[in-house]
Amino acid sequence: MARKTANDEPLAPVTIAVGQEDLLLDRAVQQVVAAARAADADTDVRDLTSDQLQPGTLAELTSPSLFAERKVVVVRNSQDLSADTIKDVKGYLGAPAEEITLVLLHAGGAKGKGLLDAARKAGAREVACPKMTKPADRLAFVRSEFRAVGRSATPEACQSLVDAIGSDLRELASACSQLTADIEGTIDEAVVARYYTGRAEASSFTVADRAVEGRAAEALEALRWAMSTGVAPVMITSALAQGVRAIGKLASAPRGARPGDLARDLGMPPWKIDRVRQQMRGWTADGVATALLAVAAADAGVKGGGDDPEYALEKAVVAIARAARSR
Repeated sequence: MARKTANDEPLAPVTIAVGQEDLLLDRAVQQVVAAARAADADTDVRDLTSDQLQPGTLAELTSPSLFAERKVVVVRNSQDLSADTIKDVKGYLGAPAEEITLVLLHAGGAKGKGLLDAARKAGAREVACPKMTKPADRLAFVRSEFRAVGRSATPEACQSLVDAIGSDLRELASACSQLTADIEGTIDEAVVARYYTGRAEASSFTVADRAVEGRAAEALEALRWAMSTGVAPVMITSALAQGVRAIGKLASAPRGARPGDLARDLGMPPWKIDRVRQQMRGWTADGVATALLAVAAADAGVKGGGDDPEYALEKAVVAIARAARSR
């Protein structure tokens, strides 16, 4: 979900793609190349690393052609260009060649900032490709992936996909692509679960979510699936502990506090505040205490204090689900 400037013409003489999210950087390049080849199928594309662009190379690549061919010149990691090559590029920015599109990929930051400033001053089209470190950004990315192909996915499905896949944007994009290719109609949470609950992290947190929501049967089903796919019992006890503690933290937070303030004070992302708020209905202070004792007992059981780790986990899941309905 790269952000673009007002100049959103892919065939602008110069495009700068700024950031460290590799998928978005690659997509910025692909968009320019696709536009160029739509205008001229014989477009010549030169994709260079910073060390391949030596002083004088840009002049050679952008010199007038006898056949007036369209060309796209891509320079990756332009922040690493040598001082002499940066001079060449800055000189070119003042008078870009016709039928040539120069694409500079830049990591942002202080290194090579002079080149970035010069490109912006020259009116280059800019595509922002920041690293997506926040769950909310990845959630927005998943939504935009489905929207881009005209498909509908429920908010729960999008969140489940982010929970299942994690922070790798390429894997998220691939998962969205697979789901839209395989599934007709609206993509919901059940579909995502069918495809991706085999992942360890997703399985353990699915168990915890269903347990703290008081859905014992579904939590037990998720637990058995997790165990059958090799999820370590300690991961499940950890997820259960996090789920119950989140309920306790939010329950004891000041009423009326803004989500942003709660997120900062409780150390949770805003999207999780919303989810825990929905899960905490039915919980009491005594219920939280009971659930924490059940988690502690299960943790001891899976770490050698009992003969059957699976039974210890089942017992904890049932106790937590009951505690969730203690009101």
